[in-house]
Amino acid sequence: MNIAKIDLNLLVYFDVLIRERSVTKAAHQLSITQPAMSNGLKRLRDLFNDPVLVRTSEGMTPTQRALELQPVVRDALSRLEAAIQPELDFDPATSDRTFRIMASDYAESTLLLAVIGQLNILAPNIALDVITPSDVTFHDVEHGKVDMAINRFEALPLSFHQKVLWYDSFSCVVNSDNPIVGRFTLDNYLAGQHIWVSKTGFGVGVGIDPNEVQKLGWVDVELNKLGHKRHIRTFTRHYHVALQLAKAQNLIATLPSRAARIYQDDPNVIVLDPPFDIPPIALKMAWSALLQHDAGHIWLRRMIMDIANQL
Repeated sequence: MNIAKIDLNLLVYFDVLIRERSVTKAAHQLSITQPAMSNGLKRLRDLFNDPVLVRTSEGMTPTQRALELQPVVRDALSRLEAAIQPELDFDPATSDRTFRIMASDYAESTLLLAVIGQLNILAPNIALDVITPSDVTFHDVEHGKVDMAINRFEALPLSFHQKVLWYDSFSCVVNSDNPIVGRFTLDNYLAGQHIWVSKTGFGVGVGIDPNEVQKLGWVDVELNKLGHKRHIRTFTRHYHVALQLAKAQNLIATLPSRAARIYQDDPNVIVLDPPFDIPPIALKMAWSALLQHDAGHIWLRRMIMDIANQL
């Protein structure tokens, strides 16, 4: 067997699976989904030509082959971890590391602003290199070239680790002089003119076709379920542009509430509840399994999670 053809992440999966003797617990331990861990077990079975774990009356039980491999794999992983991470501790106060984070301007405005403020206090020499979604591919994150991606994702590779930072509802932003204020009904919402804004996932975006409702996203999908369609005048990928347009023109911007609240104290803007139900969206943080045990990365993830919980 050529080791160059082996996904070494599988050895990490094997180590945790044999220790936990449960696909569910192993997935939780590695912060991946249960289907991803099930897929990892299937690949391990193909790799070793052995069932690895079998279901018995006592639960999932390792095969004899798996028990023989366990100490060898554990020793190899321990040596590898020690070799690539000679520093067991990470001191944010003295570190001059640069973390590269892919984030939409929604995540920048609502989360990273607070993260940068905390870094200035706890880690004055650490730098953030914030990259737009259009500049990053799945492979960049998977290979550790980008430390993490923070955005709203429709789908992520099974190998990625991920955490939900928060769920967000939707709000509508309009100019305070917009005639719709005070009579914000569904009929008046549909009679108005709208700004579409979204940037999810990875990679270079493509032009929007207003007739492809499913590709327009959450707002238009929910309207379509009600048998309605809004009149979109402007398409943008930038939340601040949408907010400025809503402020300056008689246009309606329907966007995540945390972004809308950026302008809530502006006297020229009114923030309203949508006149129909829109399911909440999840802001997620995703990263490569290669960085799962990196001390500095662990510190940054915990800090971001703490700030997200506070917000």
